[in-house]
Amino acid sequence: MVAAGLAPDLDGLSLLGGVESYGRWHHLLFHGAVGAAVTAAACAALGRSRAKVAALAVVAFHLHLLCDLAGSGPGWPLWYFWPFDRTEWMWGGQWDLASWQNTAIGLGATLLCLLSALVVRRTAVELFSPRADAAVTAAVRRRFLRRERGGGSVEAS
Repeated sequence: MVAAGLAPDLDGLSLLGGVESYGRWHHLLFHGAVGAAVTAAACAALGRSRAKVAALAVVAFHLHLLCDLAGSGPGWPLWYFWPFDRTEWMWGGQWDLASWQNTAIGLGATLLCLLSALVVRRTAVELFSPRADAAVTAAVRRRFLRRERGGGSVEAS
């Protein structure tokens, strides 16, 4: 689902054509219904529970769009039904990408990831390698679950 959440920014590759190309095509090519459908189909094709994977991919994809509408910067719309309709979707309360709101959200997400490693013993690294995930969770647990006893430190269980 991480891939589905990142998929809308595939149109960010337009930066390879220059800043002007990026300004014209980012938030247009893949930030809409067509991108959501392609992403859901690709994820479903790669998943075992196709309907469940497709549904979760659609949710992750649209969460990205919601976050862009809120905090990717004022005056940067989405064209959700492009290429069929050029209606701009925008919210008047958008905040800058480099804002306290995005900083708070990023900090909260980081803390949730650490909490997941501490409590559930799983992280998003598991998507790439269960072995690496085990190493990450072990390192996080060693770092944050130490208790001082008589001059040395002992890991809590």
